[in-house]
Amino acid sequence: MRIALTGGIGSGKSLVAGLLAEHGAAIIDTDAIAHRLTAAGGEAIAAIVDAFGAGFIDRRGALDRARMRARVFADAAAKTTLERILHPMIRAAAEREAMAAQAAPYLVFAVPLLVESADWRGRFDRVLLVDCPIVLQIERVLRTRALARAQVESIVARQASRADRLAAADDVIVNAGALTSIAARVARLHRRYMRLTAQSL
Repeated sequence: MRIALTGGIGSGKSLVAGLLAEHGAAIIDTDAIAHRLTAAGGEAIAAIVDAFGAGFIDRRGALDRARMRARVFADAAAKTTLERILHPMIRAAAEREAMAAQAAPYLVFAVPLLVESADWRGRFDRVLLVDCPIVLQIERVLRTRALARAQVESIVARQASRADRLAAADDVIVNAGALTSIAARVARLHRRYMRLTAQSL
């Protein structure tokens, strides 16, 4: 079974992914894949230079994330160009990881922008949303990332709405409380996924 794990920035996707991994799920993290592709020597670097110029590559030879973030937020065409470069590469790498993880009871693809990228949605059996209030999202990001509040609010505003994510979800974990509560909810969800996996065999 292939499950898409999604949620807005600061919602707690990594926390839930880690808990599912402890139960034996294989986690395929598309953000981690994107970071590898855009690291120094990464597969996407040459295409990024061709499309945007060497000024978007830092001294180490990796993507200058801050500069690219500012560019794509200000220019919708630039965002589309970057997505056309990265999305096929991310998808191909994710499928390779999925093939290598066939022994796992089920696969969890962490796809933060699932709802925004409709081409991902038909490739999964279920969508798991990690949800939390927007105010809490913003506060978490401010505590963990070197971003100004205005930047964080802009990122949240550009992502799919909370209502749209909820409408797309088959399963929802609300991450607004204690870790012990989240762990118990994830354990119940794991048992459900194991039952569903068994029924599909």
